[in-house]
Amino acid sequence: MSAAAQVRKVMNRPYIDTRPYHYGFLFGMNMMDLEFENNGYVDADGNQWFAEVPHYDPGFSVGILGELRLSKYFACRLVPTMHFGTKTVMFRNLNANPDAKRTDSQQIRSAYFSVPVDVKFSAERFNNYRPYMMAGVNPVFDLTVKKNKNLLMRKFDCFVEIGMGCDFYLPFFKFIPEIKFCYGLSNVIDKDRSDLTDSSLRIFTQSVDAATSKMVVVSLYFE
Repeated sequence: MSAAAQVRKVMNRPYIDTRPYHYGFLFGMNMMDLEFENNGYVDADGNQWFAEVPHYDPGFSVGILGELRLSKYFACRLVPTMHFGTKTVMFRNLNANPDAKRTDSQQIRSAYFSVPVDVKFSAERFNNYRPYMMAGVNPVFDLTVKKNKNLLMRKFDCFVEIGMGCDFYLPFFKFIPEIKFCYGLSNVIDKDRSDLTDSSLRIFTQSVDAATSKMVVVSLYFE
C-alpha cells in the first residue's frame, strides 16, 4: 500500500519553477481584529468604558503577485493587495447605574492598501503539488479613516505576517491556496482628537491606551 501511494504521476508544467519570474493574481477573504489596552479611566460622571471586538466580520481581498526565484527552495514575493473589511468595536460601561446606557458601539470600515514583501520556502515538489511556508513584512495604508467617531484610527500600520500554502500544478496554470496571519507592530489609535465636534466622545479615546491590529487572510492565487 505504501509503495503504491508513492507512484510518480505525469507532471503538469514541469519547468515552471525554473523561471526567474512568476506573475499571477489573487482573491480571498479576511477577518480583521483589534486588540485593546484598556486603562480603566473613569470620567467625572463615573463612567468607565471597556472596548473590545466581540465578533469577527468577513471581508474580501484582491491583489496581484510578482515572484522572484532565488534558489530551488526560496523565492521573494511582492503582493500588492487591497483588503476590504469591517471591525465592530463594542464599548461596555462597567460603572453604569441601572438607568444609564451600558453599551455603545462603532463600526470601523477599512480599505487597506498593502504591499507585503515575503520570503517563500518551498518543499520538494512531488507529483503535482508542493507545500510551502512564508514570512514577511506588510506595510499598509488605510484609505477610509473617518473622523468625529468614538475612536480615530491612524492611517499607517505595518504587519509581520507568517503563513503556509500549497502549489497545485494544473495543466494550464498553478492554483495556490494560502492562509496567513498578520500582526500589527504599532498603536493604531490616534490620541489627538482635535477633530471632535462633540467633546463627550473623548471618553472613549481616554479609556484606551493603545490598540494593535490583527488580520487573518485566506487567499487563492492563480499563477
